[in-house]
Amino acid sequence: MPATVLPPEPAPPSVIHNCPNCSHWLPDGTLVCPDCQTLTYGQYLSELASSAQQLELEKQWPQARDRWSSALQWLPADTQQAASIQRHIAQIDVRLKAEEDQKARWTKRLGPFAPIVLFLLKIKSGLFLLFKLKFLFGILGFFGLYWAIFGWKFALGFTACIFIHEMGHFVAVKRRGLKADLPIFFPGLGAYVRWYSMGVSREDLAAIALAGPLFGLAAALICFGIFWKTHVEIWLVLANVGAWINLFNLVPVFGLDGAQATYALSRTQRALITATCALFFGLTVNASGGDPFGPNTQWVFLFVAAGMGWRCFTNDTPEKPDTNTFIYFLALILALGFLLFLTPVRNLH
Repeated sequence: MPATVLPPEPAPPSVIHNCPNCSHWLPDGTLVCPDCQTLTYGQYLSELASSAQQLELEKQWPQARDRWSSALQWLPADTQQAASIQRHIAQIDVRLKAEEDQKARWTKRLGPFAPIVLFLLKIKSGLFLLFKLKFLFGILGFFGLYWAIFGWKFALGFTACIFIHEMGHFVAVKRRGLKADLPIFFPGLGAYVRWYSMGVSREDLAAIALAGPLFGLAAALICFGIFWKTHVEIWLVLANVGAWINLFNLVPVFGLDGAQATYALSRTQRALITATCALFFGLTVNASGGDPFGPNTQWVFLFVAAGMGWRCFTNDTPEKPDTNTFIYFLALILALGFLLFLTPVRNLH
């Protein structure tokens, strides 16, 4: 979903055969009246200029450049207006090049955390409180709900893990030059990052979707590492819950991350993931002595298998499946599943 509403591009006008000023008849493709020198599509050009200027006010420079460029095809190349627009486009190019160079330097220094750091550097406390109240109230409500149910220690760790998961999406979106909002939290339900997705390839859509579980895996591993060092069991609980939730997010249905990633997978790749998850579910049942409701059984593998099995028969497979997405998806299943085995809740007391 879009984070803000951008001014729409004016619809291309119908072919004009009469000069808007003197009504002189004009053949197809005439851009300026030969009698009075009036621009044939002056009204449309004014609308394009207005929308481009509004985009500039909103700092949407690439989109503004596209609007100005589209105006050139409605102007004779030898007019002052065309030359003025070309000079303006050149100025925008200089600005964009300077911004790209600056981002490249910071990205090289900060690695994958560059989008977060650059975003935080732009925040001013007053504007943050004014425009990010949804994020602020949402995350506080999320934390408060789980504090009331499980205590503040679990609530704080769980909220942090969910935030890290969502920031995975945020970072992946920003690294592709797209716009994204801070995560919006819904107490008791979850959270999501709102961003522009129009024109994004299936491969990029999959990478953005899987970045959440990847960051979530990292958060769960950090919790497990802290438990390994401290033997404080709350960290083991957080590691287990984090692994389970991120694995559940790979179920390819509804608005879960797995659903978006599956668009880049072929039927064969989907079938292989289905078989893998079904096998893992069977192994966990066997580890529980054949009891499907035993302490070692992990039903989440069956959830992923069922969802992916259903997606084997849907008509949304790509012409060219992405092998990297398949490996990425499968690796997350293996890593999150292994972490579940390392953090058995039954041993907590």
